[in-house]
Amino acid sequence: MSRHVAIVTDSTAYLPPQTMERHGITAVPLTVVLGDQALEEGTEISSRSLALALQKRRSVTTSRPGPEVFAAAYRAVAETGATGIVSLHLSAEFSGTYDAAVIAAKEAPVPVRVIDTGMVAMALGFSALAAAEAAEAGGGLDEAVAAAEKRAADTSAFFYVDTLDYLRRGGRIGAAQALLGSALAVKPILQLDGGRIEMLEKVRTASKAIARLEEIVAERAGAGAVDIAVHHLAAPDGAERLAERLRSRVPGLVDLHVSEVGAVIGAHTGPGLLAAVIAPR
Repeated sequence: MSRHVAIVTDSTAYLPPQTMERHGITAVPLTVVLGDQALEEGTEISSRSLALALQKRRSVTTSRPGPEVFAAAYRAVAETGATGIVSLHLSAEFSGTYDAAVIAAKEAPVPVRVIDTGMVAMALGFSALAAAEAAEAGGGLDEAVAAAEKRAADTSAFFYVDTLDYLRRGGRIGAAQALLGSALAVKPILQLDGGRIEMLEKVRTASKAIARLEEIVAERAGAGAVDIAVHHLAAPDGAERLAERLRSRVPGLVDLHVSEVGAVIGAHTGPGLLAAVIAPR
């Protein structure tokens, strides 16, 4: 068995499977509760199934992994020869996932550093990659944690949703903001700020909101080396158009990932989501 620092994250990082395999990253799944069924994200419910359920107005909620799930993941990783684990998770403002990982880490067979990245989706995924690359370069726990925290601090995430209703129902945005958006019939552009979802701008039409999202991302990316991820839910054409425009507008673009979000994030944003994550190198 090789001795190494291992990286654990959760299923909301939405890293490509081949990337996770190449870097040996483990993802602990969150759960989507559809009616009376509890389904693991990534294996038991697809983004398409989730979008259809939302469109039919079925009851959809989400649930964190229990500490025992993390404990099993930490044991399995330790058995591969890991001498330490960096466990990176979505914002504790959104989920109790971080808290469950902290509980499990206390009983793990090797040291575990649990990090609340304040991020989600590929904003979390880029942090997990930074930790993995630091470990692969020979870094220990401290170096891997520092690399992940720096990437998270430098990363920005902006997104557009068709309606704020899903975020309001899940408690991810204040009811006052949601009601204001509905009353004014505006299309919101939101951002991750301090681990929370905050209103950035209100735009009158969907087309203008998406055009403004492109402008914001291009401005934030600047001219330096940067990775970008474009996410969507049930909006593949819009995501591809946004990605193509960013390829032409961001001179320092290194990698651009385009993917549909999984069922957990989709449950809180609803169909029509378009998002962009900017992670400077």
